Amino acid sequence: MSILKDILYKVAIESVTGSTEIAINQLHFDSRKIEADDVFVAIRGTISDGHDFIEKAIGLGAVAIICDTLPENLINGITYVCVKDTNTALAFMAANFYGDPSQKLQLIGITGTNGKTTIASLLYQLFKKAGFKVGLLSTVKILVDETEHKATHTTPDSITINYFLNEMIEAGVEYCFMEVSSHGIHQKRTEGLHFRGGIFTNLSHDHLDYHPTFAEYRDVKKSFFDHLPSSAFALTNSDDKNGPVMLQNTTARKLTYALKTYADYKAQILENQLSGLLLKINGNEVWVKLIGNFNAYNLLAIYGTAVELGLDSFEVLRLMSELESVSGRFQYIVSNANITAIVDYAHTPDALENVLNTINEVRTKNEQLITVVGCGGNRDTAKRPVMANIATELSDKVILTSDNPRNEEPETIIHEMEKGIQAQNFKKVLSITDRLQAIKTACQLAQPNDIILIAGKGHETYQEIKGVRHDFDDMKNVKEILNQLLK
Repeated sequence: MSILKDILYKVAIESVTGSTEIAINQLHFDSRKIEADDVFVAIRGTISDGHDFIEKAIGLGAVAIICDTLPENLINGITYVCVKDTNTALAFMAANFYGDPSQKLQLIGITGTNGKTTIASLLYQLFKKAGFKVGLLSTVKILVDETEHKATHTTPDSITINYFLNEMIEAGVEYCFMEVSSHGIHQKRTEGLHFRGGIFTNLSHDHLDYHPTFAEYRDVKKSFFDHLPSSAFALTNSDDKNGPVMLQNTTARKLTYALKTYADYKAQILENQLSGLLLKINGNEVWVKLIGNFNAYNLLAIYGTAVELGLDSFEVLRLMSELESVSGRFQYIVSNANITAIVDYAHTPDALENVLNTINEVRTKNEQLITVVGCGGNRDTAKRPVMANIATELSDKVILTSDNPRNEEPETIIHEMEKGIQAQNFKKVLSITDRLQAIKTACQLAQPNDIILIAGKGHETYQEIKGVRHDFDDMKNVKEILNQLLK
């Protein structure tokens, strides 16, 4: 058990009613999880307000309430701590509760629109190959060295982050690579964490359902670098126009990587094939199994980070040559009929354009490129016509379909996508609401040597419809369909 006073260290407290010398069992912001002697932190969320569940939490056994507005009726024997911001308070309390685990390992945060999962996952792979015990906090999964846990958010809540960082410490982990989303930064989930370094990938149109403007989205990302300590490094993509912006106010050591401009870590693409890339990084050549310009940037970020963390540069290049692609990130199979199917998480205009350009760079143009793509429901609607326009401009055939419609009607989403199609591209397009049928149709249309891109869901193994998650795996489905077509 912990003492409440100890876990309130660094929290901006406005007032205290009751004693902070009490022993507490657990820390929760979900009232349903409260048990005897727990602390309940009332968070104001986008859907519900934790302040509405204070009475319920006390009824379930909470002995202390952390809130930003005191309830009208205070109950004797309960400690109420009024704070400036409950999200920030939760972050510091979680770090204190678990013994400040981020201080005890090398924590690297990766932020940007695209590439976070690939960079974090490949850094995990590389450092494992180098013989270290490593942790991963990503969209795809959480890894405590080799023990896997399911991930539910790009950046987990503060309690989950510190819980797993503590698990990593107990498992002897030395390095942890963590995706840092704009939601996570904005909701203060990364407060109280000690980062050894931060990586910026790129910035493009995304999450404007959450952030009111692109400027706010950019500035939230920037605030991550603003808060890095002087003992950390900040590594940014200087080819992205927002890359230098990230470094403007940071006290961390400023480093850059680029393909086009001068940078601390510079690469040239010597060969770009479906089987991999030949890169020249800071004067040394390396062959890697990943494909495309966007992966050249990802690999540069990985190289720079590994070198900054003390690994030998030649050893890093050797390890990079062994890296395997990340689940749902430009993952491909070639069927016995010589049809190539690529599954990619591309769910933003920029990511979709990158993937399609990459395919077009390595194909012969004697084959068809068939793209299956949709857009998520209850998310940024402005990107829907843009995504359809990119898909139709850069593909020979396009099938618009359902992604995760959530609580929207998939036909409505597809109709909004169709508005972005230019007249000369209408004949390329089919709209098939059922995603499985859309994938099946793409496979039936494909001839030997053709390429099918299935975009948007990548590693996800579900489809969310009306609040229910149904089993759905793009890679599994396309494999089965292509195998059946041979029979």
